[in-house]
Amino acid sequence: MTEKPEETKEERAREYDASQIQVLKGLEAVRKRPGMYIGATNSQGLHHLVWEIVDNGIDEALAGFASEINVVVEKDNSITVTDNGRGIPVDVQKETGKSALETVFTILHAGGKFGGGGYKVSGGLHGVGASVVNALSSELDVTVTRGGKQYYMDFIRGRVNTEMKVIGEADEDEHQTKVHFLPDPDVFTETTVYDFETLMTRVRELAFLNKGLRITIRDNRPDEPVEHDFHYEGGIRHYVEFLDETRSPIFPDPIYVEGKESGITVEVSLQYTNDYHSTLKTFTNNINTYEGGTHEEGFKQALTRIINMYGRNNNIIKDNEDNLTGPDVREGITAVISVKHPDPQFEGQTKTKLGNSDARTATNHVFSQEFAKFMDEHPQVAREIVQKGMLASKARAAAKRAREVTRKKSGLEINNLPGKLANNTSKDPEVSELFIVEGDSAGGSAKQGRSRLTQAILPIRGKILNVEKATMDRILANEEIRSLFTAMGTGFGEEFNIEKVNYHKLIIMTDADVDGAHIQTLLLTLIYNFMRPMVEKGYVYIAQPPLYRVRQGNKFQKYIDSDEELKQVLGSLPASPKPSIQRYKGLGEMDAEQLWETTMNPANRRLIRVTSEDMEGASDAFTMLMGEKVGPRREFIENNAKFVENLDI
Repeated sequence: MTEKPEETKEERAREYDASQIQVLKGLEAVRKRPGMYIGATNSQGLHHLVWEIVDNGIDEALAGFASEINVVVEKDNSITVTDNGRGIPVDVQKETGKSALETVFTILHAGGKFGGGGYKVSGGLHGVGASVVNALSSELDVTVTRGGKQYYMDFIRGRVNTEMKVIGEADEDEHQTKVHFLPDPDVFTETTVYDFETLMTRVRELAFLNKGLRITIRDNRPDEPVEHDFHYEGGIRHYVEFLDETRSPIFPDPIYVEGKESGITVEVSLQYTNDYHSTLKTFTNNINTYEGGTHEEGFKQALTRIINMYGRNNNIIKDNEDNLTGPDVREGITAVISVKHPDPQFEGQTKTKLGNSDARTATNHVFSQEFAKFMDEHPQVAREIVQKGMLASKARAAAKRAREVTRKKSGLEINNLPGKLANNTSKDPEVSELFIVEGDSAGGSAKQGRSRLTQAILPIRGKILNVEKATMDRILANEEIRSLFTAMGTGFGEEFNIEKVNYHKLIIMTDADVDGAHIQTLLLTLIYNFMRPMVEKGYVYIAQPPLYRVRQGNKFQKYIDSDEELKQVLGSLPASPKPSIQRYKGLGEMDAEQLWETTMNPANRRLIRVTSEDMEGASDAFTMLMGEKVGPRREFIENNAKFVENLDI
């Protein structure tokens, strides 16, 4: 059977009209239950609005029609997103009798992504984006340039305010969509202020994932606007270089492979470093699949098989030696896997795990073929890769012996808890909390002041081992780390089992100073590398102890979090009697009652939940702050020292 030849870009452009805008159902529920559509109405949901509109521009780029996207944060915290794609169709959509432009912005599940005619691959939420952003904005206006004309339309809280009209002429070959929206404060009650760092990080990531696409982002709020221009012809190859800026690669240029199978485009880039831990980022249609999935499985299977095959065929791995395992060949690797799938199916708790079996097959086949070819053509690099895996295998065997010795000495067993642990009496993990407390003094106060039914206390002494610089046998020899692994009951690393967890809240409670922040970073690095599902489940928290206590006579007492808040409180108090100010230099300065009242009592305390997104963003910072390279660490400190005041040295 002869396959129908694929349509040209020009033919598909001509066919993109109102007939390809398909309607599934209305929009009325969005404002009533916004969380169903954007996850939450907090800061994360606020930023999600931007990605919905940017994704539409990305889809135009994936279809081959857009080469540039511009994102602007305006002075009033509104957002303008412009792309030079085909422009949203403006002719009448037959099912609604309205223009396609109005249909896209006012009816849920209306877009060019359902029938296969508008887009072959899409990264957005299948037509939900534009209408949801409109529904959750107090104002939205859109300007479309196509067919020699400029069209304009605006909305208020999702309803048409100005009907679509022609506002000007344009060149026949000029095409563009510009969307400007202001998030509705009635919906986003927590904040409507955009974080430029969050926006910039994601925009840069999108530029890495779509080679050749230029994405600019500008912040007009400062007196001197800030602008970044991201454009990477090498795509994810440059992404790997960026991730390894603070690491020491064992060969200079990242490996890059690309191929297509069964309509699925597969891109993989990787580089080996001298680190002991791996960094693996996976994406499907530009969506960060934090939980991995079938494309990751296909990559891992192929990597392990090809490296073992090369090692055997070239007599690097001897006949009497075991094959290298997956963890062996991934030690020190930095890899980015990006697939473009015409019909991705997501699963997992956060819907960020790819489930398509054909993605496993495509990734495995494409990467196997190209990676095997690379190894044959670069024998010196190939030998280094195999030898690094063999060193990791020997270290793994040593770690296994250390683990067995450790179990015999102190018991990495659930029924043999560490002696320093003051456990809670409840055996229900859902209500149980483990506080990791810095110092014996604070640990003593925490043990006295806690709720014994639900709260367990594990004091740690000083700073734990930096796991970014340590082999597994050294990590297991560290008493503080062993105590944490044992108390949690989950195991660690490849053996981690979230079903065995003893506590659904792991709370890091350290002093509110530089040393406390350092200990937090060390603990989060440990958790990120060896207990990551704890973060994915939302079980990891950071306690927020106060900096000051202000008292005035017997009637006024308040705990203060910052110097700025202290000034405000003192300015609001009468002059007499003179207020008493206590500065807490550490948790150990609080008695049991104060520690309970300010930091441990669920009715009063403030906890920061650590999320997967936090950890994804922080992993690069961990590597930079905890890794081998001194230069980037010094530069970070020099650049950020001006933001740190009133340090207790």
